[in-house]
Amino acid sequence: MTKKRNVKGFSSFLNNPVDFTLVITVLLLLSIGLVMVLSASAPKSLQESGNSYKYFVRQLIFAILGIIGMYFVSKVDYRIYQKFYKSAWWLSFVLLLSVLLFGTDSHGAKRWIDLGFTTFQPSEIVKILMIIFYGGILVENRNELGKFGKGLVKHIIALLPIIALLILEPHLSTSMVIIVTCCLMMIVAGCKFWQFLLSGVTVGGIGGTIATILYLSYQPFKEAFQYAVTRVVTFIDPWQDATGDGWQVIQSLYAIGSGGLFGTGLGESKQKYLYLPEPHNDFIFSVLAEELGFIGCMVVFILFAIFIWRGILIAMKAPDMFGSLVAIGITTMVGIQVIINIAVVTSSMPATGMQLPFFSYGGTALFILLCEVGILLSISRAGTK
Repeated sequence: MTKKRNVKGFSSFLNNPVDFTLVITVLLLLSIGLVMVLSASAPKSLQESGNSYKYFVRQLIFAILGIIGMYFVSKVDYRIYQKFYKSAWWLSFVLLLSVLLFGTDSHGAKRWIDLGFTTFQPSEIVKILMIIFYGGILVENRNELGKFGKGLVKHIIALLPIIALLILEPHLSTSMVIIVTCCLMMIVAGCKFWQFLLSGVTVGGIGGTIATILYLSYQPFKEAFQYAVTRVVTFIDPWQDATGDGWQVIQSLYAIGSGGLFGTGLGESKQKYLYLPEPHNDFIFSVLAEELGFIGCMVVFILFAIFIWRGILIAMKAPDMFGSLVAIGITTMVGIQVIINIAVVTSSMPATGMQLPFFSYGGTALFILLCEVGILLSISRAGTK
């Protein structure tokens, strides 16, 4: 009898069906992503190791592990995470600090930790940890969210140390994703939108002053700021340094323009042959556009739109505020990453190093993303009647 009561108390909805439409959408995105990793990575993989399938096999292994992780995480009662929301903030802080202390440099940034058998970006874990943290703290302080000081200011201050550590890596794209995601969660929870607008001018002035002081007195910040300036200048006129910083964007535009309506055909991309520096990673969408054309791009857009639609529905049907906020956070995080990645490869914004969810090469990042989808599916179980 005692065992039966404990199981029921733990969760009364774990045997409910998950959002089937979301599952199918994720599997379709993942399948297309794996095919594109195989196509985009083959030339570089062959050059580096003599094996065209090296990157694909590794991505496939993590995809399978991620699907298994997604299934088991979907069986975990999401309300458990609410109990540890404060720990999520401290774990985020420790992870990002460890990157600055023990991380490895690559492409002018320190974002990775080498575990020996693989490398991973702690910022990928920090994204979901901050969603859990804000889901928990916004629920706890829900009666004060309409107030300027105890609502907006208090919760923005909690975000500043995390963003500061990300900027020092530098990892501006992840900073943008976390800021937008957490701010949207705050607005949905009850913070006033006009307060964001009013405080934006104030924070901008104070931030500009602090940034100037740090630029003049702190070398790591100066390097991070110069890194950002170079990206902006390259965005404005990539042909100004066509063989240097502008090379990636120019080759990306060549690839997209070559695709036309129906594309050159799967596996027929020319730019992936060592013209695009990261054809299987940040710029994989360029290869997709070249090989599958406008039609292929639209299919991917529609699938991401369905993902966002289902995520919003899950948030609306969640039985509690924490579930709604976490669902909104995960959906927003994926949506923002898609927007930033596609904006970068189409030269609509400065290059930021943002991966395309379910597509870009990166085993640990893919595994973490699929586990995050598992949390979304867990919340969908609770909303099933």
